Amino acid sequence: MKTFWIRTASASVYALLFIGSIYSGRLIGNEGIGVAILTLFSIFVAEGCTFEYYRMASKMGLKPNRPVGYALVGLIALTLGLSTNDPASAFVSVALLLIATPLLFLLQLWRNSEHPASDTIHTLIPLFYCAIPMGLMPVLHDLFNILMMCIIMVWVNDSFAYIGGSLLGKHKMWPKHSPGKTWEGTAIGVIACVLVGVFAGPLFHNDFFNSTITWIVLGLVCGIFGTLGDLVESMLKRACGIKDSGSIMPGHGGFLDRFDSLLMIIPFAFLVALFTILA
Repeated sequence: MKTFWIRTASASVYALLFIGSIYSGRLIGNEGIGVAILTLFSIFVAEGCTFEYYRMASKMGLKPNRPVGYALVGLIALTLGLSTNDPASAFVSVALLLIATPLLFLLQLWRNSEHPASDTIHTLIPLFYCAIPMGLMPVLHDLFNILMMCIIMVWVNDSFAYIGGSLLGKHKMWPKHSPGKTWEGTAIGVIACVLVGVFAGPLFHNDFFNSTITWIVLGLVCGIFGTLGDLVESMLKRACGIKDSGSIMPGHGGFLDRFDSLLMIIPFAFLVALFTILA
């Protein structure tokens, strides 16, 4: 019972912080400040995910360039978040990504490393795996108003996949990385995401996601890539022999444990949003 209450309390704090940062602009009556608060929250999460990734890399005998990695992750998440009010900031993000690889290889000349290429690659991965998805959160919220819907779909997918798998699951989906996941549970979770998108999506009024097809596509993206994001993180944890990526949320694990699905979903949700503009 004690464990249950600890899990409930930590999950409640997490939900309040996350949802509060998303809707802070409406709560204080200033959307500009709200975007800034959500951007700061995004940077905090991106840095937390990066810290856990680098720790896992270290357990595998690698030496990522942590100071430079943290700096680049923070700057990319910041400039992407600010791009909602200043589109030029997006070009700064692209510039940072372009110079990151040559910069890190040059810096390896002054580092004592037995595996300079591997260390550089694993320093770079959080820029794409953590910084870009988190930096795009303010964009999905402020420009497209679908961030909260993506989060709801993640929760729905996790819940219905678990229930469906417990009741009907017979065929293991990926036993090597996640023995509990089944094809039946995954299918039920994806279907639930699509249904939530179709029936609840229109409540999130915006100028782009205004057809049933767009909500179906977003539901499929959240259901499928949310599951794959969870499997990717499970794969990383098994590679270095740990159960949880961290312990910031008692009873729930670390940043990567909580945001693994969103890290995979957000870039694809952003592409869906761009397609709705171009279509």
